Amino acid sequence: MEKKKGFFGKALDVIERVGNKLPDPFVLFVMLAALIIVLSAIFSMAGASVIHPGTGEELDIRSLLSGEGLQFMLTSMLENFTGFAPLGLVLAMMLGIGLAEKVGLLDYAIRKTILKSPPFLITYTLVFVGILGNIASDAAAVIVPPLGALVFYKIGRHPLAGLAAGFAGAGAGFTANLFIAGTDALLAGISTEAAQIIDESFVVTPVDNWFFNIASVFVLTIVGGLITSKFVEPRLGEYTGGAIEGENTEELPNAKKGFITAIIAGLVYWGVIVAVLMMPDSPLTGEDGTIIPSPFIDGIVPIILIFFIIIGLAFGIVTGKIKSGKDMTYYMTESIKDMAGYIVLVFAIAQFIAYFNWSNLGTWIAVNGAEFLQDIEFTGFGLIVAYILFTSLLNFLITSGSAKWAIEAPIFVPMFMQLGYHPAFTQMAYRIGDSSVNIITPLFPYMVIVLAFMQRYDKNASIGTYISLMLPYSIAFLITWIIMLAIWFYTGLPYGPGVGTYLEG
Repeated sequence: MEKKKGFFGKALDVIERVGNKLPDPFVLFVMLAALIIVLSAIFSMAGASVIHPGTGEELDIRSLLSGEGLQFMLTSMLENFTGFAPLGLVLAMMLGIGLAEKVGLLDYAIRKTILKSPPFLITYTLVFVGILGNIASDAAAVIVPPLGALVFYKIGRHPLAGLAAGFAGAGAGFTANLFIAGTDALLAGISTEAAQIIDESFVVTPVDNWFFNIASVFVLTIVGGLITSKFVEPRLGEYTGGAIEGENTEELPNAKKGFITAIIAGLVYWGVIVAVLMMPDSPLTGEDGTIIPSPFIDGIVPIILIFFIIIGLAFGIVTGKIKSGKDMTYYMTESIKDMAGYIVLVFAIAQFIAYFNWSNLGTWIAVNGAEFLQDIEFTGFGLIVAYILFTSLLNFLITSGSAKWAIEAPIFVPMFMQLGYHPAFTQMAYRIGDSSVNIITPLFPYMVIVLAFMQRYDKNASIGTYISLMLPYSIAFLITWIIMLAIWFYTGLPYGPGVGTYLEG
């Protein structure tokens, strides 16, 4: 007997049906780009402009239908495509991950290790690894979701649930970590500049949100695991897609020996990296020997890419899958072929985002929205929640966390300081609103890569399927984080070393 769906389940079904009736994603983003072209012309004719709060520069809304706009669209088209940051990251990572997958290493590793873990532990591990993955910046959004799908597929669970669990951790849980990541340093620098508008000596450090982020890792891991097992999987039902294209089910000769060799090769590789990091005046560390920031962090994607290539080669050579350089090239080529749909979609989404940024429409909406929120007549935690929700909505227009904070910080940090709130508290509220809805905004660059992986297991999956799959995580993470922030707000728990909700004195 089929279990009766609740209101939220029925609502998600409606979202999926409506979303899947939208045009193909490529066509949809072409239409959105056309809409931006028209809106830019209308706003420009109305004389709309905005003062950027960070630079003080007056920005006019620029018409894409003007001579300058037409020149921009024509001359930047190829650069928009090739310069789309996630494109290089995704394709580069797929060279390494694809090699490891095509030679059978990932399949063997999953069957011999992860599949022996308790089923409930696998779900929570995926969310946990996804959250911690932001130490490698955006690479986690490329690595964790497809591995999550593959793991669930191998254990007979719905692969889209595994993909969703991994992407929820890597995308919606991006701001949390047990370690200090590059995001902490980047946002702290912007917060410091904004705070010095009020107090020229004020400094926000990368560790000022650390305690809250550590707690967030464990809380969100539990929430993400529960959403997956109690809501997402039951709604997806039993997977009936059958074998996936290109799946390798044969037991390779010397597979165990190849796996051990791959492990040894991987350990040796990371041992060399660590040794270089510990060298005096290491080329991988920053000034004064720092790890964050450093060339190591800046180059983490190539470092991970080389790791996957090394372990893939080690396994492939021992098992006989790779006998020459041609074999290695063949497997890498096959992995890129799988990304053809993603590459086509990126061409359209890159133009749309470039047009939106060039026209200054996003900044105009952000600043005017912030000024409106600044005029709200209530204070206290209700104002903080309103600010979080505002940032969440703004994420549908500007997905870059640092760019959005560069706009918001000069407005809200001084405003909240005048109300007695510590800049690091304001920064934490911002991070909650920014991170939790990453996975449901169509402008999030990694939406298209996840959609491509979804279609590997479900050919009919489209934007509606994607949104209905990720929305429960986004809502749950946002509510959970607001509750956590309320606990810190009312109990006086520190967000980082010596940092509370309020300014001292």
